[in-house]
Amino acid sequence: MIKIIRTDSKNRDFNKLVKELDAYLKITDGDEHDFYNQFNGIDISNNVLVAYVNDVPAGCGAFKEFESLNVEIKRMFTKSEMRGNGIASEILKALELWASELNYKACVLETGIRQKEAVAFYKKNNYKSITNYGQYVDMENSLCFKKII
Repeated sequence: MIKIIRTDSKNRDFNKLVKELDAYLKITDGDEHDFYNQFNGIDISNNVLVAYVNDVPAGCGAFKEFESLNVEIKRMFTKSEMRGNGIASEILKALELWASELNYKACVLETGIRQKEAVAFYKKNNYKSITNYGQYVDMENSLCFKKII
């Protein structure tokens, strides 16, 4: 059974999961890791989710305001040994619901072209490709997506 809690970026389990995510991204991002990593700060996020399976931290996600009516999905991660159990989908749905409760209208996100599983995941969850935004405009290895919620 998956249990998801709403928390903030001070949550110890969230921080441990983010360290695992960063280690994974350091490998997949290669030479561009430092560029991407500078936009992944979660020091003061009040919109964080941690998913637990049998009281064990299994995955996480967060969002931050992006423009006045949208949020940007950040730090989506599921531990490798927990993948394939619907955890990421539950986290994403919970993030969308929370953003909607706060009167946001859409979610945007960026993922890397090398994260093929992530690209397929977001497409499966009805995220549509959009023109790269903000700091990702000139990044050939970035893919940006949006979903109306």
